[in-house]
Amino acid sequence: MALPRNLSKFEALVNIIARLRAPDGCPWDREQTHATLRRHLLEECYETLAALDEGDPGKLCAELGDLLLQVVLQARIATEAGEFEIGDVVKGINDKLIHRHPHVFGSTKVKSAGEVLANWEELKREERGEDVSMLAHLPKEMPALSYSQDMQSRVARVGFDWPDIDGVIDKLAEEVAEFKAAESQQRKAEEFGDLLFTLANIARRMGVDLESALRETNQRFYRRFAYMEELCLQRGLKLGELSLNEQNVLWEEAKREVKGS
Repeated sequence: MALPRNLSKFEALVNIIARLRAPDGCPWDREQTHATLRRHLLEECYETLAALDEGDPGKLCAELGDLLLQVVLQARIATEAGEFEIGDVVKGINDKLIHRHPHVFGSTKVKSAGEVLANWEELKREERGEDVSMLAHLPKEMPALSYSQDMQSRVARVGFDWPDIDGVIDKLAEEVAEFKAAESQQRKAEEFGDLLFTLANIARRMGVDLESALRETNQRFYRRFAYMEELCLQRGLKLGELSLNEQNVLWEEAKREVKGS
């Protein structure tokens, strides 16, 4: 098979993947199945998120390509098994987008993004049927914080939500008190879960993506702690032998030098 002339075309990627999966193609690609690619798909999702967090357009472009590879490779495996083809994937999402945007492709009128979400949820309800929970299709493999936030967003679309953020803040104070009062380890774990769930609700109400915010905080801590280690290396100190007060002095120095996210 000759190399495609225009590598910017989607068809070129489809053909390259088909060639890699051919009997005389790549041994590794030929061995892959839907199941073996699960971890690779997840890794590419996380790497794409990392590129988004870094704000690097070039890196984001590359990671989106890696993510697209996973989609096309999964579709190719399905094609070989007689399950579906990449065209079915594209048609399916196009049909869905048109159906769920009647205010763009139809005659429905909306005044705000809130009305769009309300219509979206109603259309999804029609698609899944009356006897299926609106939460049923939330992937349970999601990180727990993201799952909490998405679950709360979905139920808010049908009005199951606090009327204002003050009620959620009050709930947080209540959960803190219950956590402090918990006596058993099991009860403490349950109350701590309630605390996190309430924080997810507050983040949602304030337009903060909790998973992204925590990832940024984790990276900020990583860079500052690494700076502390570097300071110790430069000064001939051993971090583990310093008192907590001495470590805190280094931490404050790292905070001054390593700013932002």
